[in-house]
Amino acid sequence: MEKVPIRDLVDQLHALGVAPGGILLVHTAFSRVGPVEKGILGLIEALRVAVGPRGTLVMPSMSDDDEHPFDPERTPCRSLGVVPDMFWRLPGVCRSNSPHAFAAAGPDADHITAPHPVEVPHGPKSPVGRVHDAEGQVLLLGASHDANTTIHLAEALAGVRYRRPKHCTVLRDAKLMRVDYAETDHCCQRFVLMDQWLDAARRQRRGRVGRAEARLAGARVIANLAIARLRLDETVFLHPAGVDPECDEARASLSGCSRAAMRS
Repeated sequence: MEKVPIRDLVDQLHALGVAPGGILLVHTAFSRVGPVEKGILGLIEALRVAVGPRGTLVMPSMSDDDEHPFDPERTPCRSLGVVPDMFWRLPGVCRSNSPHAFAAAGPDADHITAPHPVEVPHGPKSPVGRVHDAEGQVLLLGASHDANTTIHLAEALAGVRYRRPKHCTVLRDAKLMRVDYAETDHCCQRFVLMDQWLDAARRQRRGRVGRAEARLAGARVIANLAIARLRLDETVFLHPAGVDPECDEARASLSGCSRAAMRS
């Protein structure tokens, strides 16, 4: 197939509604976008040109390894795809020092990637929370809402009670330390419900960028719609019992919450 020119990608991003000078959090699957002029670097260049010199580009950059300490200068994030794993390695890109890292380039990069709690991966004080507070945009490029970390932020803001036990390994005072925590986690497949809610509210832009389907919405819009649904039904993003083991584990934790409430 003929390679998509970088200039065409930039035009498509602007037509979709990417705001120059804004903060753009991107979740992408390169295989659905390309082939692109200059390959992976060409797509990253197009994204940076689209936000402009006053804009900030953000991507998830978390570790795939819970058993070894995270090193922002060395630890890969291959499970997130080739674009995020290339982005953090580029000159001038900041990466937060956390197993739940994000990477950013632009004027707000230092703020977005400032230290954030290990125990609350996508809470208000995380990079995704800071994108939300700054009224940034979320771009799903060849990806669907099941990859949208802003919905995890909404779960935290809504105060959902379900949790799954997690751990990571950190280096503190030159010593390895295991950190156990409980995360609002599950299979995330039902995050795709956001499509119908955003479309019904006319708060999501859809289009093509390269050869991929693209979705664009404000981080606050996504969070607010998700919070409203979660307040009606705390388990709206969990599969019914017996469908998925991760969702089952999250549901089971709610029984523990109920027992604790009764004891108190």
